[in-house]
Order: sequence, then C-alpha cells, then structure tokens
Amino acid sequence: MTRATVLIDKLPPILRATVYALLAAFFFSGMAIFIRQASFELHPTVIVFFRNAIALVWMLPWLMSAGLGALRTKRLGMLCLRSVLGLFGMTTGFWAVTLIPIAQATALSFSAPIFATIGAALVLGEKVRLRRWTAVIIGFLGAMIVVLGDNGGFAGLSTLELGVLLALANAVIAAINKLVLKSLTRTEEPEAIVTYLVLLLTPLSLIPALFFWTWPSLEGFFWLACLALAGTLGHLCITRAFRSADVSVVLPFDFARLPISAAMAFLIFAELPTFWTITGGLVIFASTFYIARREAQLAKAAAAAKAAAATAE
Repeated sequence: MTRATVLIDKLPPILRATVYALLAAFFFSGMAIFIRQASFELHPTVIVFFRNAIALVWMLPWLMSAGLGALRTKRLGMLCLRSVLGLFGMTTGFWAVTLIPIAQATALSFSAPIFATIGAALVLGEKVRLRRWTAVIIGFLGAMIVVLGDNGGFAGLSTLELGVLLALANAVIAAINKLVLKSLTRTEEPEAIVTYLVLLLTPLSLIPALFFWTWPSLEGFFWLACLALAGTLGHLCITRAFRSADVSVVLPFDFARLPISAAMAFLIFAELPTFWTITGGLVIFASTFYIARREAQLAKAAAAAKAAAATAE
C-alpha cells in the first residue's frame, strides 16, 4: 500500500481524493462479504474483536517503523470517543450484514448524512434552512422506501427485522463518527488515527465477545484476516480522501459501494438487490449529495465573508 500511496499522493487533490474514495468503497464492500463468510461460524461480536485484533497486527509494521513518537496527540479524548463509537458502529453494522441482504444494508448506510444533519440541528443548535430540511425529508423517505418496500409496507413495521433496525442504528452512529473523523483529520496523521482506533478497539471489543466466544477454524481465520485487511485499508483510504478534499467531493463516490457490494453479493451469495433497495438507495444518495453540496457552499460563503471582513478592517 505504501508504494501505491506514493503514486496516488502525486495526483492533484481532487483526483487524489477520487481515487482514495473509490478504493475505500471497494474495500468497504469487500468487508461485507468477509463478514458474511465469517458469520457462518462466529457471532458478530466475536467477528468485531478479531477484526480489530488482526487489524492491529496489520498496523504493527508501520508502528515499528514510525516509532511511538508518531502517535503523539493532544486529542486523546476525541480518539477515545471515536473508538467507542466505532465499537457500537461495527457491532450494529456487522450484525446487520449477517441478517439482511448486503445491498439493503448498504443502501440504509447511506442515510448517515441525513441523521448528521438532524443531529447538528437538534443537538448542536446549527441553523438548518428549508432546503436542507427538504433534502432530509426526501432522504428519510428514501430510507422508508427501502425499509417498507422490502418488508411488506406499513403492515410490516410491527414485525420489522432486527437487521433493518441494526442497519439504521449503524447509520446514526456513523453520522456522529464522520463528524469526529473530519475534525481529527485537521490535526492528526491518517495512520495515527487508524492505529489509535485498533489499539483502543481491540480491548474494548473483547468484552462483549467473551459472552459469545467461539474459536474460529482455519477457514474462519482466513476470512477474518481478509476482513481486517480490507477494513484497515478502507479506513486509511477514506481518511486520506477526507484529507485531500471536502466532504462534498468525497461523498458522491461513497455511493459506489451499492453497485460494488450488490455485484459481489450476487456473484458469491446469489443475492439480487430488490427494486425497492435500488430505488430507495438512489433517493437517499440524491438527498445526501445535495446536503453535502449545500454545506460546502455555505462554508465557502462564510469563509469569503470572514475574509472580506478582515480586509475591511
């Protein structure tokens, strides 16, 4: 990965972010396949532990070459918060993939920016205008298309699958985690962020795993190793993508996870995405893309106004 990153880092910022975002989409799609394969013999909480423990092993060569000094940080609290969120996010996300079609779980994961906007308004007190609220409502309707369409309409709400609820919970947690990650990329190195994540998550994830502990077979270890490698590479790529460009540039390429994961699930598990999953996924994506673009425009306008005010002084 080091030689590849050297070549990619020579590209212009927008193109660099594009390449990293598409690579992240590929690796994260592969994770869903490896989770499903490992779940045939292991509980999701055990999979989460081994994903983090093996990922830590993958990161050790970098840690040894960079030295402990590379992990110096003044934001340990934020890194700890990201790890706790990561534990709940991984557990709900991994569990959902074992219970519902991979394409459906992927489509629902795109609702994270919608929940982020709602949280920013209700918790952080940010001012959200009519157009963004409209986009949030449309995105929510897209999620309902996926949920209700694949579960027999409103009558299916009373028997809503656990996997669907877990996928939605994962989206809420991911919304919070992305805001934390974006904040961290302004001051911390990508490798340090990912290394802290696995350093802290490994002991944290062991606690729930002990309640469902089963030792994996050799085949199980293989799938777990693939999962850990894909997850580590995916997080490195998405972190570098966010560092290279704004969220509004990176976000559209995240939608590549839907066709990639759907293709992988079809080839390996013969899963076909439903009409409702594809339609709802497109609606959710259109909404989240608009939200990201609108936030970028407002940020640029605020920066320009601040610069003009400073010049006037």
